[in-house]
Amino acid sequence: MSPTTVPGSHNALVARFHLGGSGPSVAIKDCLDIQGMPTRGGSAALADAAPASSHADVVRHLLNADWQIIAKANMHELAYGMTGINDWSGTPVNPQDPARMPGGSSSGSAVAVGAGLVDVAIGSDTGGSIRLPAACCGVIGFKPTYGRVSRVGAYPQRSTLDCVGPFARKMSLIAKVMAAITPGFDRTRASTAQASARVRLVRTNSDASIINAIQEAFNSTGWQGETITLEGMQEAFDAGMVLINAETYAAFGQLTGQGKLGADIEKRLSAAGSTSEAAIANAEVVRAMFSATVDAALQDADALLLPSLPQLPPTLEAIRNGTSVLTLSSLVRPFNLSGHPALSIPVPLPGTALFASLQLVGRKGDDEKLCALGLHLEQMLQQTLPLHAD
Repeated sequence: MSPTTVPGSHNALVARFHLGGSGPSVAIKDCLDIQGMPTRGGSAALADAAPASSHADVVRHLLNADWQIIAKANMHELAYGMTGINDWSGTPVNPQDPARMPGGSSSGSAVAVGAGLVDVAIGSDTGGSIRLPAACCGVIGFKPTYGRVSRVGAYPQRSTLDCVGPFARKMSLIAKVMAAITPGFDRTRASTAQASARVRLVRTNSDASIINAIQEAFNSTGWQGETITLEGMQEAFDAGMVLINAETYAAFGQLTGQGKLGADIEKRLSAAGSTSEAAIANAEVVRAMFSATVDAALQDADALLLPSLPQLPPTLEAIRNGTSVLTLSSLVRPFNLSGHPALSIPVPLPGTALFASLQLVGRKGDDEKLCALGLHLEQMLQQTLPLHAD
């Protein structure tokens, strides 16, 4: 049994329908329950899943706010990969460059927004799975503070890393959808001017062109702040990998050995079953230390600023020929471990039609401030964008 295909969807959507009112249109990643529909997680192993008995909380909130949910979005199988390549449900076509990977795991959500198929899409981010595809596809992606947006009705059901969050092409829509899906979210604060913010730039081992684009974007904002080294990024990345492996195996390990998983997922998930309790315990120690490090860096700053990706996304051909993509999540995954809110915004990359992606990381619980900072950055970039028409 193969997934439902939607003509003209760039492989971004696996089903079209209409629920709700007349508000902005939304696509929902297929790891979130919609009542009466199966939640297949981009996997043939879940092709015959029973229809969900109730809506995920985020779906219910959107419907209550009169938004119109019009599609289920494709994804990397079981939300367990960064490329977005899916040989069962189809690989979504990157709207920036069809030759390049769309990013995962929320590939369909990013492509649906980037291709203009929907106003907003909802994805999930366990190790960069919103911010990474947003960066690949040239759109905005927001990972809220861990726990700020309800995960009831999301898969895997239990995760200490995963966050439900939105994609959009405009920060105004990010704030609007956050207000819809997050009880208590203050949309006014999320739109407050941030021209005089203090923002610290984080040193990274990124391509020079990416670093220059990020610096130029920062220069356009008028913000003040120095460049810092954020200790523990590599350790946090490694710890995040340990925990995502353990938690994904706990959720889906029973699907191995049936011949229904993609070869890459079968291999990774089987290996994840050997994650030791000692490795998990050590990862939790790293979590506490890195979270405290980020808190300290934000004590007298409104946000941290760094690239979302250290380089441009590779081509699909290169990946299929063996190019490793593991380091692509090196700058996003650590903030899943720490739980801080993080926002990816496309920025001009001089000399190319492609966009780089800038990541803002804010204080836990202050998602509104981060959205306001993103809005200011967007406004400043709109003034300078014509300079990069080449």
